[in-house]
Amino acid sequence: MDGGVNYNPRTVEEVFRDFKGRRAGMIKALTTDVEEFFQQCDPEKDNLCLYGFPNEQWEVNLPAEEVPPELPEPALGINFARDGMQDKDWLSLVAVHSDAWLLAVAFYFGARFGFDKADRKRLFTMINDLPTIFEIVTGSAKKQTKEKSSISNHSSNKSKSGSKGRGSESGKYSKQTKDEEEEVPDEEDDEEHGETLCGACGENYASDEF
Repeated sequence: MDGGVNYNPRTVEEVFRDFKGRRAGMIKALTTDVEEFFQQCDPEKDNLCLYGFPNEQWEVNLPAEEVPPELPEPALGINFARDGMQDKDWLSLVAVHSDAWLLAVAFYFGARFGFDKADRKRLFTMINDLPTIFEIVTGSAKKQTKEKSSISNHSSNKSKSGSKGRGSESGKYSKQTKDEEEEVPDEEDDEEHGETLCGACGENYASDEF
């Protein structure tokens, strides 16, 4: 457990880097190193925890003996449920607890080093842009990525067709207004050059004759 006790990130960027390193280590334990992780979580042993470290390493170990501990502790006794559940469900359960622990550690640093409201919001936004360990372990992160890409493609196609429709309508409208404008002077010309009715005798005269 000497992978992160003496390391104290003090800025939002440093805390986020710490978060990503620990997260990468835990993801490794639950995916690429899953067989080794499974073997280390022996139900016959005492309460075990999964730790992730800033250097992207992981470790299954007993909880810290010091009280209170230097950092928030991960879920205790993950090994006891190993043989009582299906492997997939057990890994998903460990993943959920790992996500909760990572957030606890990140905001522990935030509280300890006096992050204000804006810093805490920025840290959470940076963390929230990453898929959770649970989403990666269960495969839902890939599904969300596919859905987002299909939605964005659909919306872009829709906007293109809408702009085409509006363009054709505006073309029609501009054409109509031009025709109307051209017709208006003709009416005026008719009035100027047409015949004029005399109110006295009732006869029609050309404008130059009247």
